Amino acid sequence: MYLRAVHEESSTKALLEFIHRNPLGLLTTAIPSSQYPFLQSSHIPWVLDVISEDPDASVKGRLRGHMAKQNPQSKAMIELVTGSPSTSQLQEDVMVLFTGPHHHYVTPKFYTETKPSTAKVVPTWNYAAVQVYGKATIYYESSSQQTSEYLSQQIHDLSQLCETSIMGYTGEANREGPWNVSDAPDRYIEIMKKNIIGIEVTIEKIGGKFKMSQEMGKGDREGVIEGFNSLGSDVGKSLACLVKERGELKDAEAAKESK
Repeated sequence: MYLRAVHEESSTKALLEFIHRNPLGLLTTAIPSSQYPFLQSSHIPWVLDVISEDPDASVKGRLRGHMAKQNPQSKAMIELVTGSPSTSQLQEDVMVLFTGPHHHYVTPKFYTETKPSTAKVVPTWNYAAVQVYGKATIYYESSSQQTSEYLSQQIHDLSQLCETSIMGYTGEANREGPWNVSDAPDRYIEIMKKNIIGIEVTIEKIGGKFKMSQEMGKGDREGVIEGFNSLGSDVGKSLACLVKERGELKDAEAAKESK
């Protein structure tokens, strides 16, 4: 990921919180195989376990997820570790990319300061993303108790995260209670578990950015905010708030450095 200083988020805590709020990540692997593509990617919802917010820590957290066993990416990973113990670590790093829920094209017409004066503006795209690298351990042997226990815990934790944090089914303030894995028949869950593999990724390197027009002058940023608000959409309103927030952070940092 290209991390231009003006867009980069340097706080490990903020990056981990971003993952927690946006748990759907794109897992990418590079695995030599005679049967499957070298590069493969899959969208997976993850449970994040924070270990350390220290940017110098060797491992900052763990991502726990699961994938369909019939997924070609799963098959390539299983092929690579066949003959190893039932819990096996891939030797090469994997990458997981998380993106914010809202992103949008930015037309040069939004730049109310620079466009009228010099016309030296071009279109761009505003978005937020976090990228992590680390080692992946896969749990693929259905008969293994360790695999069974890992999958049971991961499925439970993921469903609780999504039911409560995303859907708001907390059982409080007249809200419905969350769906629980135990609501489904035990035998059915056991069958489902035999058709998935578990994957755990250690977060050894993390980086991210909020590309929200911070590189523009204040007048142009105000034009972008007005432009997004004028779209009359939830996406536009959300991005207008982010452009304002990130612009204010940039101005505050600049003021601090000038003292």
